[in-house]
Formats: sequence, structure tokens, C-alpha cells
Amino acid sequence: MSIKVNEITKLYGTQKALDSVTFEIAPGEVVGLLGPNGAGKSTIMKILTCFIPPTSGDASVCNYDILEQSIEVRKKVGYLPENNPLYLDLYVPEYLSFIAKIRHEVTKVVSQDAPVTKRQTKVSWNGTHRITQKRVDEIIGITGLGAERHKKIGALSKGFRQRVGLAQALLHDPEVLILDEPTSGLDPNQLMEIRTLIKEIGKEKTVMLSTHIMQEVEAICNRAIIIHNGKIVADDSTANLHHMVSSRTIINVEFSVRADPLKLKNIKGVIEVKHLSGDNWQLKTDSSRDIRPDVFKYAVDNNLTVLSLQKDEVKLEEVFQELTKS
Repeated sequence: MSIKVNEITKLYGTQKALDSVTFEIAPGEVVGLLGPNGAGKSTIMKILTCFIPPTSGDASVCNYDILEQSIEVRKKVGYLPENNPLYLDLYVPEYLSFIAKIRHEVTKVVSQDAPVTKRQTKVSWNGTHRITQKRVDEIIGITGLGAERHKKIGALSKGFRQRVGLAQALLHDPEVLILDEPTSGLDPNQLMEIRTLIKEIGKEKTVMLSTHIMQEVEAICNRAIIIHNGKIVADDSTANLHHMVSSRTIINVEFSVRADPLKLKNIKGVIEVKHLSGDNWQLKTDSSRDIRPDVFKYAVDNNLTVLSLQKDEVKLEEVFQELTKS
């Protein structure tokens, strides 16, 4: 397994941030860790990237224990924290070279006979392969930073700063990528660009990303782990999560005059009635049975005219809201 978490609990004083969390992520999976703010998503990621230890339980990344073999874990993981700490006064290539150095991967190979202009900086990775300036250029290309490489990071938009954060996470060619809310605060165009980039990366690596936006998981991931109050409340493929709500429908209807909510609730199959505005109502059903004929019958029986009627499927957000109610 790329990631294995077993009965992880994390306490901050008396506050239980994580409560016996257990899950596994196989190689090649793109998994969304979904939950409201304060659910424990960032805590899980900080534990898996060896920034903080768990109070109890154990976990491994690429079969390396996070406590006993933390250095090996860090070598296998690329991490983009939620706040994406960057050095704004550095140029993009300069920053990536600096990141390589602070990862203890840089050894300068300087020929004493060669002119300074021909000196090269090589990055070693456990002696198994070397990353040269070519690797930095490659990552700049992969993350779409080519046109911005001559700018200081402080001059970049938030979307491009997120790309720089992804670039540093990918620089050492990790097997596992852990991204903490990578699209937070981006505008719609930047959002789509970063999502597309993550999907491309996910074709070759195991990716775990956190978010509180269900559409994010639908757009990028093939599996979702939903966490609430430090506990996992759902862990399934996005397709199966869709199946959980596929048997439900929503009817949005507008009548000519105000309807009686109690009579609407008595329509067969209706489990919830919501007044939207004016003479507009939303009816939620407990099955896939089409209740529109019943709504029309109700209107006729009560001398009402149906001005508009629309049938919608219950969205995946509904599952998230139901599972994360306090």
C-alpha cells in the first residue's frame, strides 16, 4: 500500500482531533479527504508527512513507518501544505533549487579546470539517480511555469503560486503526493487549471488531497474519504457515493398561489418540503419514483395552477451534508 493508517488518534490537550482513524490507499489511487473545516484533514496529512506524531496508532507510507523511518517517508512524499509557504523574493528556478538544497539532496560538482559558466549543480537522491538543472526545467514545464520562470514568486498570481508549490512537491519525483486544499482561494479559471494539472499528475502517482468542496472530489478523485469530528463517516468510490443518492430526486415546483406545505408533505413519496420563495417549493423524495403526476393531481384537487416544474437528481453534496451534520 502507498498509504496505510491504522487506528490513528491525535489529542491536543483534551481535544481529540482524530479518533481511531483507519484507511488504506493503494498505488495509483487519487483520493479526496473530504470534511468541513476542523474535521481533522490537515492533522492526518501532517502526521503522514511526519510533521507531527500521532498520540496513538501507527501509519506507513510506501511501507516505511512514519515514526521509525520518518526520513525514508519524507523521501517518498511530496507535500503541499494548506498555506503554501513560499519565499516571495526568490525567482521560480532559484526557489526550486533552494528547496532541493534544504532537502539535503544537493552536492555541487565543480570541475576545477572548467570555467565558472560551465559549472553544474547536481542533485543526488540516495545515490540512485541524479537531478540536474534539467530536472528543475522539466518540473517548471510540467507545472506550466515556463512563462513565469523569470519572475519573482511575489509577482505571481495565487494560481501560479500554487503551481510553484506543486513544483516543489514534485521536484524529487515522489511516489506519493499529499496536497492540503490545493485549490483554496483560486478563481474559476485558476481552479480548472490546477484541477487539470492534478489529474495529469495522478496518472503516474498516488495522490491524496484534502478539500471541503464535493465538486473538487468529483472532478479529480476516484475515491472519497469523508471525515467529521475526527472520525471517518464514509469511505467509498465516488461512483458508489453517487449510488447512495441515485434513488432520491428533488422536484422544484411553482404554483399560481401559495400552497399548503402540510398537504404537499402528504404527497406519496415526499419526505421533505422546503419553501424557496413566493409560490416556489422544493419537494424531496425517498425513491426514484416520478412523483410529478402526483404533484399535478394535488394541484388539480386544490384548484392550483402549476406554472413550472423541474425534476433534479439529489447531488453528492447532499450526502456530504447529511454525513457531517453536527
